[in-house]
Amino acid sequence: MLDNRQKYGTVSRFLHWSMALCFGFMLYTGLAGEETFKALMPYHKSVGTILMGLLVIRIIWAIANRKNRPPAGNIMVTLGHLALYVLMIAVPVIALIRQYGGARGPLEVFGVNVMDGAAEKIDWMVNLGGLLHGELAWALFALVGGHIVMAIYHQIKGEKIINRMAGK
Repeated sequence: MLDNRQKYGTVSRFLHWSMALCFGFMLYTGLAGEETFKALMPYHKSVGTILMGLLVIRIIWAIANRKNRPPAGNIMVTLGHLALYVLMIAVPVIALIRQYGGARGPLEVFGVNVMDGAAEKIDWMVNLGGLLHGELAWALFALVGGHIVMAIYHQIKGEKIINRMAGK
């Protein structure tokens, strides 16, 4: 269940792969045509909110297990993970700001109201979200793609990186 120096524990693996599935869905909604995107928007918001919750739990878990986790390897790995975490925080926070300021009603997660919106539109909040949410999301997907490529590269080199997140 707990992380150790050789591999990630059950909780870390669950959080990692659950987030990976959520990111896959978010990427799909981003690539979908406009009509499909509009139809999926309630699910995009719900999955995004769940993703943010998983991220908060993952950060707390990582801090609690920081001395037991497998070593990062080098500064590039550390910086790559830092960039991933910064964007994983920024993208949904900006979306929440836009949602609140958009005066479009409450944020619902699978039909449950989790955050009321402003009574009137707040332009700077909507503009911030319009300017940054999508662009930073694409940057995040690029980093996730790089993360996957580097994991495969290091696995092929014999470093067994994927094994650590697979629990082997």
